[in-house]
Amino acid sequence: MTTRLFHISDVHFGVEDREALAVVADAVAREKPDAVVCTGDVTQRATHRQYAAAAEWFSALEAPVWIDPGNHDMPYRNLFERFTDPYRRYRKLAGKVAGSFESDDLVLVPLKSTVRAQGRFPWSDGVVTRKALERTLSRLDQLKGDPRVIVVTAHHPLLGPEDSGPNPTIGGNRAFAELVAAGADAFLSGHIHQPFDMQRERNGQSARMIGAGTLSTRLRHGEPPSYQVITIERGGKIDTELRRVGALVRQTSQAGS
Repeated sequence: MTTRLFHISDVHFGVEDREALAVVADAVAREKPDAVVCTGDVTQRATHRQYAAAAEWFSALEAPVWIDPGNHDMPYRNLFERFTDPYRRYRKLAGKVAGSFESDDLVLVPLKSTVRAQGRFPWSDGVVTRKALERTLSRLDQLKGDPRVIVVTAHHPLLGPEDSGPNPTIGGNRAFAELVAAGADAFLSGHIHQPFDMQRERNGQSARMIGAGTLSTRLRHGEPPSYQVITIERGGKIDTELRRVGALVRQTSQAGS
């Protein structure tokens, strides 16, 4: 038996690509994945209207939904709300359309990589606080000895694209190392609007990092809208299929964690 996920990210309702969303919704209806995982930036400016559009789309999907918050999912204009209750609108959406997910093959575990403010500008890149990391480590501790694949989800990639370069996510190196040591087998993320699939290592331990592109009109570096289809088998086998919307080319890769 295997578990199949549709991994999407950075939908950015408000500047969403409606054709791409229709393609994904149609694929969900036809192929019936075990879950749809969205790793953040559900909205563009976290407005009530954008969240309502997101709720309508996710509610119509014929599959369980998992959603992480992204940096765009906190209010931009209502600074009082941003600093007092930044995830209120996100929680309302998640309460309507999303939930936890696990199967005979895998367990999804969230890691919050967003903060309401940080000591640099812009506030878009990731920050993994000690408190957020401890929450995820606590969940991994509960899963010790579990034979299933442990997949940690976050909006921001925990590591930079190259080990020799800078890491835009503050606390990401520490988080990656501690989470892998605690049993994480793979990480799903988004944020950079470019898909990726790589095996990374810290302190002699490695894990798979898989990133979804965007389903919005905010394209980067010529990369079209896309999503990942991830098939996971108990024991650690993870297969990915990158689907570029509107492109004839499909890229597939296979690797074991």
